[in-house]
Amino acid sequence: MGHSHNTMIFSTDAGIVALDSPVKLKILELLSQGTTSFDELVEQSGKAKSTISVHLDDLEKLNLIQEKNYPDDKRKKYFVLNSMCMAFSQRPLRNQYNRYLDNIGISELNDSSFIKHLFYTVRYGIEAYGVDPKPLMKIIGNDIGTRIGPGFKSDNLEGILDELIAFWNYHEMGNMSVVRDDKLIILIDNCSNMDKMPSLGKTLCSISEGIIEGILSSRLNLNYDIMETECFGTGHNRCKFVVEVK
Repeated sequence: MGHSHNTMIFSTDAGIVALDSPVKLKILELLSQGTTSFDELVEQSGKAKSTISVHLDDLEKLNLIQEKNYPDDKRKKYFVLNSMCMAFSQRPLRNQYNRYLDNIGISELNDSSFIKHLFYTVRYGIEAYGVDPKPLMKIIGNDIGTRIGPGFKSDNLEGILDELIAFWNYHEMGNMSVVRDDKLIILIDNCSNMDKMPSLGKTLCSISEGIIEGILSSRLNLNYDIMETECFGTGHNRCKFVVEVK
């Protein structure tokens, strides 16, 4: 939780609640760190008691928080979070989403370019509207890698990596290379459309994680774990994947 979010969506026992009030979101952020008294909320938020009181009443009516009494002093009250943050909008991703919308509207896009822009528009549109697609994208990527794995011919790691490099380059998904350090590292330069991404402080290529993971695991009958540690989304000029066997 943080102040860079415009809207946050919470799940409660009564349903889904969307909030965009900075004061309410600040209160929920404070409560996410643990139970907090009224006076502590006033002090940490920097708002007047009357303001915090009004927002607490609203949050309680929305079933986002609960008010409780201290066992040793019924006159003193504290508040606890009664909800879970499900999603939040992020302005940098909304800007990126709008850029893809602009690109997809260009009439001279050819078929392959249109499909590529369609994928990225949907992917970043989902995140721009507040839903984190990374876990699901990795699962789907793993399913794809498992399904296309039988099309690879080699039955050893070195051979599969050579085929993977050729596959990645052939489909213009970036220039893949492999280096061996303390661990096996896969690098992708000119990653498809990632070089235009702003630095967002997080990795973005979860579907590539899944595809590589699915291909290696299905071909070699081992449980591989692929983790992206560098990305254009983290301010780097390439994508870096660490390969490990679980």
